[in-house]
Amino acid sequence: MTMLVGLFSRTPKDPNQKRNQEKFKEFKKLAKQKKYDEALKSGTEYLRMVPNNHDALFTVGGIYYLKKKYKTAISHFDKALEIGSYDVDVLLLKAYSHQKLGEKKRALQCCEKIQEIDPKNKTVTELLSQLNS
Repeated sequence: MTMLVGLFSRTPKDPNQKRNQEKFKEFKKLAKQKKYDEALKSGTEYLRMVPNNHDALFTVGGIYYLKKKYKTAISHFDKALEIGSYDVDVLLLKAYSHQKLGEKKRALQCCEKIQEIDPKNKTVTELLSQLNS
């Protein structure tokens, strides 16, 4: 544990951290209010400044999914999975996106990964039965 503290203390302080946090809060609020166009604009700007925020990548991807822009959603989900490869929520939305695009094999791969992480996940069981029917 002390080794981790040492790692983080060497990280240079982000001069824009406060502004970025405000931008992130604004983005999450817009998404929660279902103001998706404004949220996308805000989230995209935020990701330009903080490209590796898992939550922002997932939320922006989710908005693209809701707007039926599945390929763009998948690219955000892939980036989120580079940061947190065991995120079942990201994997599920990625599987649904592949399903919508008719990419059954890729959807099945996401489902297999979810089953490895969370074998009792009911949603993935339902999705698998849809994919295999």
